[in-house]
Order: sequence, then C-alpha cells, then structure tokens
Amino acid sequence: MATTSTRLRRLGSVAAAAAAVALSAGVALWDPPLSSSDRGGPSLDAVRRKIADSNGIVPSRAVQESALIGSSAVNPLDVLVVGGGATGCGVALDAVARGLRVGLVEREDFSSGTSSRSTKLLHGGVRYLEKAVFNLDYGQLKLVFHALEERKQVIENAPHLCQALPCMTPCFDWFEVVYYWMGLKLYDLVAGARLLHLSRYYSAQESVELFPTLARKGKDRSLKGTVVYYDGQMNDSRLNVGLACTAALAGAAVLNHAEVVSFIKDEVSNRIIGARIRDNLSVMCAQTFGEVPPQPVSLWFTFIVVKCLLAPFSHICYGFTEKKGIYPMSMLASSRPPNSAFGVEFDTYAKVVVNAAGPFCDAVRKMADKESQQMICPSSGVHIVLPDYYSPEGMGLIVPKTKDGRVVFMLPWLGRTVAGTTDSNTGITMLPEPHEDEIQFILDAICDYLNVKVRRTDVLSAWSGIRPLAVDPKAKSTESISRDHVVCEDYPGLVTITGGKWTTYRSMAEDAVDAAIKSGKLSPTNECLTNNLRLSGAEDWDPASFTVLAQQYVRMKRTYTGKVVPGVMDTAAAKHLSHAYGTMADRVAVIAQDEHLGKRLAHGYPFLEAEVAYCARNEYCESAVDFIARRSRLAFLDTDAASRALPRIIEILAKEHKWDRTRKKKELQKAKEFLETFKSSRNAQFYDGKH
Repeated sequence: MATTSTRLRRLGSVAAAAAAVALSAGVALWDPPLSSSDRGGPSLDAVRRKIADSNGIVPSRAVQESALIGSSAVNPLDVLVVGGGATGCGVALDAVARGLRVGLVEREDFSSGTSSRSTKLLHGGVRYLEKAVFNLDYGQLKLVFHALEERKQVIENAPHLCQALPCMTPCFDWFEVVYYWMGLKLYDLVAGARLLHLSRYYSAQESVELFPTLARKGKDRSLKGTVVYYDGQMNDSRLNVGLACTAALAGAAVLNHAEVVSFIKDEVSNRIIGARIRDNLSVMCAQTFGEVPPQPVSLWFTFIVVKCLLAPFSHICYGFTEKKGIYPMSMLASSRPPNSAFGVEFDTYAKVVVNAAGPFCDAVRKMADKESQQMICPSSGVHIVLPDYYSPEGMGLIVPKTKDGRVVFMLPWLGRTVAGTTDSNTGITMLPEPHEDEIQFILDAICDYLNVKVRRTDVLSAWSGIRPLAVDPKAKSTESISRDHVVCEDYPGLVTITGGKWTTYRSMAEDAVDAAIKSGKLSPTNECLTNNLRLSGAEDWDPASFTVLAQQYVRMKRTYTGKVVPGVMDTAAAKHLSHAYGTMADRVAVIAQDEHLGKRLAHGYPFLEAEVAYCARNEYCESAVDFIARRSRLAFLDTDAASRALPRIIEILAKEHKWDRTRKKKELQKAKEFLETFKSSRNAQFYDGKH
C-alpha cells in the first residue's frame, strides 16, 4: 500500500507541475490558432494558392531531374535534401515555402523506409509522460507537451489522411482504474487547447459494448472497466507522398529513385557544395536494354552547352575562363552523365546539403568523412495486420504493460486491424524482415485481452521498420540516446537531422531548415510557414465529400471479354478515394469513369485500377512496389491480395510509362521479392501451436 500511495502522490505532484508549465510556458498551447494575416501573411497565401490550385499538376519526373541537373557551382540550389521520408519531405516543403531554391533526392521511393512502417499513430507519448512522472523528468514532460502540440497541427494540415482515434485501456483491478484515469486526465491537461477529446471511464459492461472482442475475464481476474483516451491516426506513407507532392507544387525539385553516390567539395575550403547523383531508374533501363555504347564527343559538348544555358548567361563565362574557385572546367566535365549499366549520373550543386536519410544517415555522413562518429542506434519495430473482426471500427486497444514492460497497440486501420509494436536491437538493412518470435510476442500480448481465438494463420501481413534512435555526436557518452531528434553540422555544408518521430516531423524539419539557413548564410523571403500550411488535397476538404463522388460518378469496368459495363461508385470506394486523395479524389473518379478503369484491384478492398494511372501521372509512382506499398497500402494490409493484384497493376503502369515486356517481367519479379519480406501466414514458416 505504501508503494501505491507513493505512486499516486507522485502522480498528483507531477500533475500540479504540468499545470504550472502549461500556464507559464503554454501560450502557444492555450491561445487560439493564428490567422494567415498573423502568421505568414501574403507569403503564406501565395504558397497556399500554388498548392490548392485546382488546375495544378506536379512537374514530371523528367522536369524535376532537369532542374537538379541545371544547378551549377555558380548558380546552386539553396538546399539539397538527401532522403525522402517524412522528415526529408518536410524539410523540402518548409524550405521552399520560405522562398528558397530546393532539391530533394531519395534512393528508393518517398516513404520507402521507416516512414511507411510506423504504428500509424500521431501521439504525444503516454508512456513518455509516465516516465516523466516517475522519474520527475522535466525534459520528458516538455517532449510530451511539444508532441501533443504537433499532433493537432498534423491533423489540421492533412485532415483527409489523419483523424482522432479513441484508444481503450483495460483495467483489471480498481487501482488500475484510478491510476490510468488520473494519468490520462494528466495527458488531457498537458494537451491543453490541442486536446482532441476528453478521456473518460467506462464500466465493464459499457466497455464490452464498445469493444465486443474484449475479454471480461482473464487469468484469475475480471474486467473492472476501461479508460478511453484520444490520440491521432494517419495513413503514414500517403501523408509522406502528400508532403513530397506539396513541396513539388510549391516549387521544389523532388526526385525519387535517385541516389547520392558522393559529395562534391570545394577545393579551397573543403566545404560540401553539392552531390553526385545516380538516377536508379536508368539502372533499370540499362539492365533491360544492355550497356549503352560510348557516345561521340559532340554529344558531351552538347550536354555541357545545355547545362550552361540553364544557368544565367553570365555564368557561362566563368565556366570557360576557369575562374579559380568559382567554376573550374573540371566541374563542368564531371557533370556529364556516364554511360554504363550503373545508370546515369549527374552533379547537383547546393549551398547546403541536409542529410535526412533516417537509419542511413550515418552512411551519408561517412561519404563526407570516413572517420565520422556513429550517431544512429537502430531499433526494430514489428507490426502485424489481422482481420477486421479483431477490433471494432473506430476504437483501438492499448495493452499498457506486457510481460517485459512494453506497450502494445491494437488499432483499426483501413478496414483491418494493425497490432504492434516490438522494440529490439537490429541491424540496418534496406528491407528489414520481422522475426517469427516478434510476431508471436505480439500475438501473445493481445491474446490475454481478447475473447476471440488469436491465430497465427489470421496474420494477413507482417512487417518490420527501423527506428533511428539518435545520439548527439557531440555528446560525451552514449547515455544521450533519446526519442527526441538531433540536428548537427559535424562537417561543413552538411546538416544532419535524425531521431524524433512521425508526430513531430514538421518541427524537426523547421529546426533543420533553421540550421541550414545559418550554415549556408541563406536569405529566405519569410519565416517558417508550415505550422499553418495544408497539404495538397486538404484545402476545403470535407468529411462528407465522399457523397459527391458517390452521386456524380460511376465506375466503368472492363470485363475479361473486353466489354465495358457501368458499376456503382459505392460508399466504400467513395470514402476510400475521399480519404486517400482529399479534394483530388474527383480526378481519380474521372479516370475510373472516362478511361474505364473503375474495377477493383483486389476482392474485398476499395482500391481501383484508376488509382494506378492517377498515381503514375500525379504522384511519381514509378514501379509496382511504389504502388502496392506507398500509394495504396495493399502490401501492408494483405500480402496475398497484393500479389494477386500485381499483374493488372503492372499492366496499367506499363501503359503509363511505356514499359516493354522485359521491364514488366522485372517489375513482377522485384515486387514478388518485396512481398516475401512481409511475413503473412502464406509466406512464413511457423508452427501454429498456441496460436
């Protein structure tokens, strides 16, 4: 009892401290949102108009690549971002909204790494708040304050992709009821004006009515009730792709499937002034058609002349007079793309390079300095997807403490149930795979809280993501490992941003751009605008907009015999399009209707053939994996369904991108290999004993 009373007293004292912090330092938390005239003014309105233009179309990939090639040592970009995850795309959007010239390159696809493999939650961190309470850690408390503020902002900036989600915490004794009720009320208090909804207690009977699969009795215990609180939920990779497309509409040159192979350094100051970039899509073409034969010197001369013409005319003189330290001919010559099976390479110049490569940021740093100290401590997070009957629509379940003290969530997501996560040490790989014991751990954790039989054979998909926990390289010990983010410039011209979490990507990007401006002595035209900047498809979006799609469009479908027949734009399809594409959904519906691409890609899922064509034209979808993993979420929802849909997806992409038969075969092979890393019940070896 002494321990219990101590815990409750400490909870009360921290609640009082939290209230004091909210009152003293929470002006931004409690004040009403600022209008555009108060924050950003004309600059914000101009950027908004670009993004929300109903006739706006993202520049093609070829145009974006040309913009990167068009930079030069005397006419560089302001910022070149390496990494197309949430943070990298956030940096690109923040920088271009400040009036800077921005480029971004991503080795694979936007959101191909950690950013597509999250728990899908936008949260302040209930468990971090608990640590703040029991360790009396003011630093952790500030992190929770900050994350809760950002949580609401992300939801407001992309309401079609994010929403509030109630999460239920089961209590099996009365102490737990009091403990969790007080703790989650403290969570409400810390959220302040950014509160989504108030938490509340439900009796055992009310809880079972809200969550029918919740067990009322367990091992020598009975359910006393639940405490329900609210956090945010998102479609993570579509939010990431939305960031990339929004940055492109605002004027940034974003390029996926383009890899930094080395840095360009100034010969005098040794500062990084750009990067050598390889177009990995050209690698695919080289593998398909064979190595390109050597080209005549005249072609290289033409390339150099074109590159020079892209810069202001006066800069050409510098190139040919070889003014020392400005634009030597050696740089001009190195800009030409080599012809080899390794793909086309080109140079892009920038005043500052921002390293936002997530788990791979150490590899990028070592390109600049082989002796650089490691700052990433990778952690593996595994998730599984189960059928929808495991959880009701619109209510999640949190297992607050598993056998080893970890927290496990079970959440409704896109018509299925996602459960996770684990937290274990791992290596850094491009395609991490979940281990069977981690999948079994999650099944064990939720089994004791459900009245439905938990079976390994019900796992539709399972994946692993790598969290880049960060250590400040300037810190004296590794005890500084944190869930917070780190911004540093440990090599001149290279600013690194890593750590943090999805919820705080916007503020992380703001900090990185601030550091880049300082490093490169840049001259932005305005302050950060992203705090009040809606993403593409979000402006004027309404939750009821799906009804317009259902009423105004039909899904014209082509049968196996080639006959075109009309189909209803049913509620499920209309809601899906509205939430996935926001105000751009009508463009997808037009393709479904006018181009006869209204058929579903997989039975039981709302994804339409029209989405493949739309994403290829408007969202830089360059491969089958890009679509099944990041544009739609079929690979994450149901590995087997994704595999069955692949031939039709590749057929549509081949028409859009003019692929030949060899390329289509390679796409199918690559997609099958990708799906093998998702350990569903169909493609994993396991013993279905307990589960």
